[in-house]
Order: sequence, then structure tokens, then C-alpha cells
Amino acid sequence: MLFGLDDGARTLEDSLAMVRMAAAHGTTDLVATPHANLNFKFDPDQIAERMAQVQKAAGDGLRLYTGCDFHLSFDNIQDSIEHPRKYTINQQRYLLVEFSELLIFKNTEDIFARLRDAGMTPIVTHPERNGLLRQRVENIAKWVEQGARLQLTAQSLTGGFGQRAQEFSRELLDRGLVHVIASDGHDCERRPPIMDQARTWLQNKYGDALAEALCVTNPGAALSGDDMGLPNLGSESSVWKWYKFWR
Repeated sequence: MLFGLDDGARTLEDSLAMVRMAAAHGTTDLVATPHANLNFKFDPDQIAERMAQVQKAAGDGLRLYTGCDFHLSFDNIQDSIEHPRKYTINQQRYLLVEFSELLIFKNTEDIFARLRDAGMTPIVTHPERNGLLRQRVENIAKWVEQGARLQLTAQSLTGGFGQRAQEFSRELLDRGLVHVIASDGHDCERRPPIMDQARTWLQNKYGDALAEALCVTNPGAALSGDDMGLPNLGSESSVWKWYKFWR
């Protein structure tokens, strides 16, 4: 959402258009997450400057925060452990972790343990869009059991990233592994910052309680640094009960 930093908004006008679109579709709080990877340098001072520009121009209609789309690499891991609040959402405890589509580290459990020991809670982002992670649902389940959290992209639920992403999203939801839904907005056309359609989809498929948890309560916990939880879906969702019966 912050202009001129990565593959998202290019100009201040682009940033403002995204903020206005998000607000028009019901979003109240938006986390800007510039990338930290081999292609894009993560510069907190520059990010703070751009954030101030966007917030001033946008006014008070939407609350803005910063975070990072954190790519797992040796240098990033070391730097985050030395500076635990540099990359996290709202400088609290949650760290958005993006996996490579070419390699999943065999020692991911150890990496996550080191991040947790440094006071960070990793949130695995958009696993449904990663071909390697779609083949590792048991690894994902183990990471969650050990304390990691999981975030899906809103458009994946409604089919915007294709059938395989949507089906794997359903599998992760059915297994109770998902904690957050986010727009992962990059622009106003191809990857818009829209959340309301995904929330309606969740309400229709899984019930109001889960939609509220994934779109409101847990994202709020990410901002405050509080624990994330999930409701008991057994009595509410017919999809959940069908899945449990046939499992």
C-alpha cells in the first residue's frame, strides 16, 4: 500500500486510491507490509516517512499501521532476532512470514522456534498460493501446533487465485488451522484491498463466529500483540459438521 517501495502502489495517488477502496468496502484498520527480500530493501525510516505522507493525505477515515512481508532468508532471520520489533505488525509480536516458492527449509521448525524465543510469533502468509506448501499440510499443522499462526488471502476464498488455492484454503479452514484473512492488496485492479466479499463467503460457508474471528478479532490481536483464538465451530457450521462426520 505504501507507494514506491516494492511491487505495490507506485505513486501517492495509488496509495490513496487503495486506502479509499479499502474503507469503502468496510475496512477500518490497514497494515502496510512492504517486502523484505532479495529484490526490495526494508528501510524503516523510509517506510515511516511514506506512512506519514499517506496518513496525512488520507485523513482519519482509516487507521494505518506498518508491518512487513518478511521473506525467510538467513540475513533476514538474523536481523529480526537482533531487532525483534523491526519487522513485526505494529511493532508488536506478530511477524508475517512469506515462504519461497522454490524451497521450504527443512529446519523451518527450528527457525520458528528461534523467532519465538526472540519474542515473535510467525504468521505463515498465503500458504494456499504456494505450490510447495500445498504439498505440506501436515508440516503446516505441526507449525500451528507449535505456536505459529496462519493467514489466507481474501481473494483465494472467492476463487480469485484459482481452484487449487481455493480448495487448499477450504482444507486448511476445515482443519481449523487458519487464524487471519487479509487482502494482500497490491493495487486497485488485479489485487485490490477488498475484504467484504471474503467475509461474506466465510459467513455463508462457516458461520458468523469464524468470520468474525478471522476478519476482526484475530487481526485486532495482531495489532495489539494479544493471543489469537478460534471459536468452536462444531455447533454452528454445517460444513464443519459434515467434514468431521466423514473424517
